[in-house]
Amino acid sequence: MPVHVSIHDVSPVWAAEVEAALALCGDVGVRPALLVVPNFHGRAPLLDDPKFCERLRGLQGLGHEIYLHGFYHRSRDAYDASAGVGRLAWLFAQHVQSGGEAEMSDVSAEEGRRRIDEGQEIFAQAGLRADGFVAPAWSMPRWLMPLLSERGFRFTEDHLRVYDPVARRARPSVVLNWATRSPARLASTLAWCRAAKIAKAIVPARIAIHPGDMGYLVVRREIDRMLRWAQGDTVARGADLLAG
Repeated sequence: MPVHVSIHDVSPVWAAEVEAALALCGDVGVRPALLVVPNFHGRAPLLDDPKFCERLRGLQGLGHEIYLHGFYHRSRDAYDASAGVGRLAWLFAQHVQSGGEAEMSDVSAEEGRRRIDEGQEIFAQAGLRADGFVAPAWSMPRWLMPLLSERGFRFTEDHLRVYDPVARRARPSVVLNWATRSPARLASTLAWCRAAKIAKAIVPARIAIHPGDMGYLVVRREIDRMLRWAQGDTVARGADLLAG
C-alpha cells in the first residue's frame, strides 16, 4: 500500500527543524507534504518572513504539496461554551489528543470559516497554492468537512482516514507519528509506530513528522528507519492515498 509523508507545523518559528526534516526525507528520495501554519501560536506571521515564503514557493515548485494547517495551531487556555463544543469533548481534544493545539475544536463554525478564508488569503499573498487542509491535531468538528468541500479542498485527513471533501470519498489509513511531550508518550508512540506499520499491508499509511521530533536523537533515528522502510512505496500527493 502507498505511504504519504508530511512535515507538520511548518512555520518560520521552526525553520531550522523543518530543514532538518526535509534533509532526512531527501536522503531517501521522499518528497513530503508541508503543513503550513499562517501564524503559529500568534507569534509568527508567515508574511513577515519573505525568505521563508520564498523557500516554500521553491519547494512547491519542486513538487512538494503545501497544505493549510489551521491558522494559529493553538486553542484558548480555558473552555468557552460559545464555540459550541461540549466541555468533555474540548478537554479530550486539548489535553489528551493534543497539548492545547486542537484549534478547530476550539472555535465556532463561523470563526473556523473566517480563519480558513484568512489562511487561504495569506497563502495567496505568499504566492502559495493550498493543495489541501489538515486540522491541527487532526481534530475535525462536524462543521469542518462541509466547509472544506465548499472551499474546494480535495484532500484532508484525521487520525483514522484520508478524505476528498469535494467527492465525499474516504479511505481508512494508519498514521505513524511520535509524541515527545513526555517520556511516557515518547516510549508509547515509539512502540506504536513499530507495531502499527504492519497495517500498511492492508491500508495506506501516513508518516507525520513534527519539528519537535528533530530535538530527539532517538526519534530522528526512528524517522530515518521508517522512511527507509517506506522507500519505494511513497507517494508525493495525499490524494494518491485515495486511489484504488
